[in-house]
Amino acid sequence: MRHPKSVELLNRAIQEEETALHQYMYFHFVLDDMGYEGLANIFKRIAIEEMKHVEAFAERILFLGGEVELGKLAKPVEKIREPIEMLKWAMASESEAIELYSKWAVEVIKERDIGTEQLFKKVAMDEERHYEIFEREFFNLQKFGDQYLAQQAMERSRRIGSQPLGGEEK
Repeated sequence: MRHPKSVELLNRAIQEEETALHQYMYFHFVLDDMGYEGLANIFKRIAIEEMKHVEAFAERILFLGGEVELGKLAKPVEKIREPIEMLKWAMASESEAIELYSKWAVEVIKERDIGTEQLFKKVAMDEERHYEIFEREFFNLQKFGDQYLAQQAMERSRRIGSQPLGGEEK
């Protein structure tokens, strides 16, 4: 196995990404159930990006001759049901990921592992973009309050209400 430290850090990154993936999908399910389709879809889209990060880390581990370790979450899924608290959790998680991946990029370059360094840097940049999205939603929710979420629920109802019911002709 080449670069054992890199493989260790990549597997830790998989744990972080799987944690975010599961948490964001939980948030998606809860928000969608509440009718907040817009915010729910943001969490779903970012969860899919986190899944792609898992894939990239796993591919790198295999390239380095290591073993991919899946299913070990860094922490359990939290049962948060308030949208503002979900966004706070997401911003904290993304901020932590940025810090970790930036730190790990420096660590792996000491092993002369440029490929893993570049991967950590790329994913850190993705996490910065995620943070910015969550931060914007957080500020929107603070600024507009429940009206912001009510608008999402009304848009969903309007869309569903304009669709033909099952069995009706279009």
